[in-house]
Amino acid sequence: MAKAAAGATVAVAMVAGTAHACGLLGGGNVAPGPELSPTARPQAVEQAAGQVAERVVAAEGAAPPARQTLIGDGSTAFSGAQPGLDRPARLAPGARPPQFVVFSWDGAGEDDNRLFSRFRELGRRYNVTQTFFLSGIYLLPERQRMRYRPPGHPRGASAISYLGEASIRRTVDEIRRAWLEGHEIGTHFNGHFCGPGGVGSWTPRQWRSEIEQARWFVKNWKTTTGWRDLPPFPFDYDRELIGGRAPCLEGRANLRRAAREMGFRYDSSGVGEQVWPRRVDGLWDLPLQQVPMPGRPFEVLTMDYNFMANQSRRSLGRTGARAAWRDQMSQGLLRGFHRAYAGNRAPMIIGNHFERWNGGIYMEAVEEVMRTVCVKAEVRCVSFRELVDWLDAQDPAVLRELRRLDVGQRPAAWPGGDAADSGPVLSAP
Repeated sequence: MAKAAAGATVAVAMVAGTAHACGLLGGGNVAPGPELSPTARPQAVEQAAGQVAERVVAAEGAAPPARQTLIGDGSTAFSGAQPGLDRPARLAPGARPPQFVVFSWDGAGEDDNRLFSRFRELGRRYNVTQTFFLSGIYLLPERQRMRYRPPGHPRGASAISYLGEASIRRTVDEIRRAWLEGHEIGTHFNGHFCGPGGVGSWTPRQWRSEIEQARWFVKNWKTTTGWRDLPPFPFDYDRELIGGRAPCLEGRANLRRAAREMGFRYDSSGVGEQVWPRRVDGLWDLPLQQVPMPGRPFEVLTMDYNFMANQSRRSLGRTGARAAWRDQMSQGLLRGFHRAYAGNRAPMIIGNHFERWNGGIYMEAVEEVMRTVCVKAEVRCVSFRELVDWLDAQDPAVLRELRRLDVGQRPAAWPGGDAADSGPVLSAP
């Protein structure tokens, strides 16, 4: 598989059979690329789907825990169980599972686009918990960059920009609020090195160094920023960090070896289909998935970058085509959702970036999907943590039966469900 250098512009015709993610080439059998108020679904429906009563995302400004135990320099604190999460229940043999949907975000910094806060607000509105894959250096002021020792690269180097200090301060606030509202703080690691000499060539030892540094930046932001007056993150990151997504979906094999040894429970760095997940090397394998690309003869990964790379091939394409491109992404994701919802109920994994590519149309598409699917009966829009908690609680024999189901395959024994039309067929913009 050919690799693209970091920051390269995609300017050639896309060829089916290649996958893009985070601006770089990954791999897989796909084309390249990369107002309702919240209402709890009926408890009886949720329990029939193997769930306990519906959790409600905490309100804005949720008070910090009354009792906290500060850790280290006071950047983090142990506050007990995370608010707003359910205890998962076992699914009865032969029962229909809930339809899980995971919205996840690579990088997860609050820069001037203010997209972290926007989607945190949408999470409250539609009762959605999300996974924010934080890039560790987004908490490190550039004046402190020499604290970062990227494997195989000069000290302080990074393929992504360091945030300005105002953005770091906002990111600190967003992370604290997000955790109190039930969201997960995972990792996108640090320097985002892809292509030759990047994460794809790292050894397990180098990955361990990268993970250790990602943790350190979260656990020591008061030391690196000097902001002693701000409240701590209300969690112990050694316990909180259980999974991540590799830059460009590269280096998975050695990443898994290192991550398993460091207490991770899942990895979302792969390319897959809409089928029930399994463990690989001791970790739940929760990849991005292939879904229809409306009006095109191939499928595309469930990530904003992948749609963009198959449309404009750059972040600022034709203004007149943007509305059609936005609809193409939202309809593609919704078709993938309905294929699972009316079929095998495989968890749907959606990945994105806090970016305003093509004027922000991909953020609009994600918001449309969120408000459309997360209010449906038997749908649970959850973080990866909640999903793996549910998977770990299941009878292995029940999960084996679910994994026998192909993409879109619905067992005859399940009662009828929503088979709504997945949307109009769109012509290729």
